Amino acid sequence: MPNNYNNIAGMYDFLSRMVFQKSIVNAQTFLLYHIPAKSKVLIVGGGTGWVLESLAKIHETGIEITYVEKSEKMIALSKQKNIKNNTVEFINTGIEEFSTEKKFDVILTAFFFDNFLPEKIETVFLKLDQLLAANGLWLYADFTNNKSSKWWQKFLLKAMYLFFKITCNIETQKLTDMSPYFSASYNKTAEEHFYSNFIIAVVYKRKM
Repeated sequence: MPNNYNNIAGMYDFLSRMVFQKSIVNAQTFLLYHIPAKSKVLIVGGGTGWVLESLAKIHETGIEITYVEKSEKMIALSKQKNIKNNTVEFINTGIEEFSTEKKFDVILTAFFFDNFLPEKIETVFLKLDQLLAANGLWLYADFTNNKSSKWWQKFLLKAMYLFFKITCNIETQKLTDMSPYFSASYNKTAEEHFYSNFIIAVVYKRKM
């Protein structure tokens, strides 16, 4: 099964923090602070679920979360987290198979689109776009690869893709620039860079 993190679920957080220290955590925490109170939140590819505990430290109650994660082992880890008085619906499926009539105030996709081939990205992006409320926020974080990227960043990115191809059957080996997807219909309202600009976190709001 492609893009499934079952094989490394138990060590994922350790590995990411060993390589990136707390940069991945800090990027997502930056985004979490932009979630308004009493929001309906869709978290896609949430991983081990540490974001649930971090969000609960910001909003102890009133957040209604739909948590879509393909790896059943990641779901199991996520269910152990302290969500305080928020509510979470755990859905163990890929976003491609996910279906709902809900509209969400916030969508969080952190280190998610880097798993997909461009043709899959377009399909998934359009699907998520339709699930976001008219005045909603899209919180995005991922790695970057551009002309200003340092040689070690390019090397590390290739090494990561090779590792995740072997362990998780990631379907792509190339990072897609997501900014064109957002630029047509979204404005940036906040942006931060981490790990020598190798990681970016952006708050997007739909253009009115």
